[in-house]
Amino acid sequence: MISAFGKFAFVIMVVTAAFFACKKDTVTNTVTNTVKDPVYFLRGNATAKQEEPTNPSTATGTLTGRYNKDSNTLSYTVTWTGLTGGNATAGHFHGPADPGVAAGVVVPFTGLASAAAGTFTGSTTLTDAQETDLLNGLWYFNIHNATYPGGEIRGQVVLTQ
Repeated sequence: MISAFGKFAFVIMVVTAAFFACKKDTVTNTVTNTVKDPVYFLRGNATAKQEEPTNPSTATGTLTGRYNKDSNTLSYTVTWTGLTGGNATAGHFHGPADPGVAAGVVVPFTGLASAAAGTFTGSTTLTDAQETDLLNGLWYFNIHNATYPGGEIRGQVVLTQ
């Protein structure tokens, strides 16, 4: 027969083992969940149907990009093809705006090639407010030309992760 003291000792031993097992898991989770230099990947697909107002162009465009939250650096590549309203005259990021809503220029594509098809690569440093709008899907990009000075194609910028 086990004495009351033996039962008490056994209970203390089980509780102590459970306590140390939980504490170990907590420490491990804290270490493994540490994130350094978070990078967000972005994309966008541009068409005339997304422009405001829409137009009959069959041109298309794409955006791929990376945003580093620690350095506030946005790096991106924009391609476009098949502009029907003439060569590109300008390109920009606009915001803040939901799809179908026009907004002001946030970042111009300085040095954009004047062509009906092309590629532009750039990078810029964002403010905290710009970062918030970008990461909340409130930016779009578009390509302008003489026939469509407000933009021939437009694409909303979205996170891919």
